[in-house]
Amino acid sequence: MDPTRAHRTPRVLGNGPDGGDTRGTGAPIEVWRHPRPDGAAGRCVGGRCDLPVQPRRAKRLARRIQAHARKHRLAHEVWTSPLRRCADVGRWLKRWGWTHRIDAALAEIDFGAWDGRPWAEIPRAAIDEWVRDFATFAPEGGESLTALLARASGWSGGGLVVSHGGWMLARRWGRDHPDQMPQAARWPSPPAYGERWSF
Repeated sequence: MDPTRAHRTPRVLGNGPDGGDTRGTGAPIEVWRHPRPDGAAGRCVGGRCDLPVQPRRAKRLARRIQAHARKHRLAHEVWTSPLRRCADVGRWLKRWGWTHRIDAALAEIDFGAWDGRPWAEIPRAAIDEWVRDFATFAPEGGESLTALLARASGWSGGGLVVSHGGWMLARRWGRDHPDQMPQAARWPSPPAYGERWSF
């Protein structure tokens, strides 16, 4: 998400490639962003907004993960967020004999009272406050970016993952800028739907 443009084209918080191993095995963690969900346009979509994904999109990404695992001789195990836009990909792989593990620590940032609402309904003053205090602001009942950074940076599960744009951005920021608090003007764009990043 580019919060500096939040009044015009708000987007879900979403991070990037070629990182080191966080599991100590010499192998990177490969993370795919979930497929494009239905009903996201114009809405604040976070960890409480469980939007569906068309089955063919989930299956297509599952096939890509399957092919990647075959090419690199990786274990047939996938970890996903519990939200349908991620978990449905894992369910396809499970049908094909894979182990599917669900972990709430892979979920998108929790936007609290904003989650699922149209951006146009969220008061401009609240978004301005978020942009000013980007790292520590949290909507009512929600999660700050600092909390997401800790959650994403500390995750140490398996090697093949389906998660969210915000989680991936937080993971990369924690890797590349461990001593810097993120600012709205420097926060990068999320990966495309279905894009893979290595950590």
